Amino acid sequence: MVDGSFLDRMVSQLRSTCRYYTGYPKDLGPSRIIPFTSERQFVQLLHEGRPVVVAFTIKCTYTHHLDKVLEEAAATFHPHVKFVRVECPKYPGFCLTRQKNEYPFIEVFYNPEQAASPGKAVDPNVTKYSVKVLPFNYDQSVYGFREYFKKHGFKYFETN
Repeated sequence: MVDGSFLDRMVSQLRSTCRYYTGYPKDLGPSRIIPFTSERQFVQLLHEGRPVVVAFTIKCTYTHHLDKVLEEAAATFHPHVKFVRVECPKYPGFCLTRQKNEYPFIEVFYNPEQAASPGKAVDPNVTKYSVKVLPFNYDQSVYGFREYFKKHGFKYFETN
């Protein structure tokens, strides 16, 4: 008899050619998700001028699924869009400023511009930025991110 059965060879062939459709894990390489460590690091990331997708998470069963979606989306849209995951129990101050009470949720930050200085004297060491923040309310998948980016005019990152 030949090495392995006909069925084993057929399944192996399907997995090697149809990974996406069979649910076989893709080899995405190293993680492209940037772990949130501080607001200063986050502001530096925004200052790069690229859209930043931020997932605000807590430990729950849905977060495990969301992590897989974020990994694939981050690999797909790298380097044009940055993905950040904030573990809200570790950074409650940053999460509470978003004024949401249902976790996990996703927001997209983009277009940082230096804010006009107010009339009062301010600390010259503090730089203020004006950033647009949009909630992500599309299907949480790579396709959902692609459609969201198209709707909001991020045409420069189109993947082939």
